[in-house]
Amino acid sequence: MSGKLAVVFGGSGFIGRNVVRELAKRGWRVRVAVRRPHHAQFLRPMGAVGQVQLIQANVRHRPSIERALLGADAVVNLVGILFQSGSQSFERVQAAGAASIAGLAAAAGVSNFAHVSAIGADAASDSLYARTKGEAERAVREAVASATILRPSVVFGPEDQFFNKFAAIAGMAPSFAPLPLLIGGGATKFQPVYVDDVADAICAALEREEARGKTYELGGPRTYTFRQLMEFMLAETGQRRILAPAPFAAAPILGLLGEMMNWIPFFDPPITRDQIRLLKRDNVVSPGALTLADLGIAPRTIEAIVPGYLARFRKYGQFAERLA
Repeated sequence: MSGKLAVVFGGSGFIGRNVVRELAKRGWRVRVAVRRPHHAQFLRPMGAVGQVQLIQANVRHRPSIERALLGADAVVNLVGILFQSGSQSFERVQAAGAASIAGLAAAAGVSNFAHVSAIGADAASDSLYARTKGEAERAVREAVASATILRPSVVFGPEDQFFNKFAAIAGMAPSFAPLPLLIGGGATKFQPVYVDDVADAICAALEREEARGKTYELGGPRTYTFRQLMEFMLAETGQRRILAPAPFAAAPILGLLGEMMNWIPFFDPPITRDQIRLLKRDNVVSPGALTLADLGIAPRTIEAIVPGYLARFRKYGQFAERLA
């Protein structure tokens, strides 16, 4: 793909930075469309001199999208949020934003389009996050019929907002204090997928003709309950905490308290009421769905990757002694 131009919307985020690096490694020219380019300068060294370009764009401002798409051979849409804050709403960012990018890409003649959604995306869902993800998929398909849609389960990696977040919460709590982390008893199932495998899947979607117009669900090689993932996190960080179950009936109160924490500057909510609705459904690859294997990718396990970056939460870091 040497010399071809891929425009990546949302390229400075957790998944995006790995996609930018992988595209550059494969010879693409990469234009990263972000709201604040001065905060994304760290992306430039991921390619050769001039290979990675930054451009200011906002999915709520159509002229900036048009400018970012000039000369594009392929488009990747990674724009998404985990919770709402201020003007950053699910409707504006995930649904309307994806519709604008896809519609303008189609007008520019771009047919090579990869859209990253999420397992559980459903336009009829009672969760606003899942519903807007489903609406975004529908809008992308209507605008670019050849678009490839990728639905990952929870994504893990050194900068993730899953294992890192819960390890930080556990580290701040006193050892004797129970952690009400197990919403619904922690029985919800997940299929964590490594961020580098997701990046490889996105690149494969752009480079494989047979992937056009298809939907892939991206999950790791193993399925875990939420309780098992929290127990794994605690074991790897050497923290002893009581995992207290919180029934779904009482969970909305925790979600409301989490949302109130979002009023504190620079503080992300630990959980929201909308995320609690998502926890009522398993987050695993559907039977019969196209997967990473169909893109020629062998997914890696959390056991092989996560211990390396959770070491910083141990009392003595990477030098902590672990008994067999």
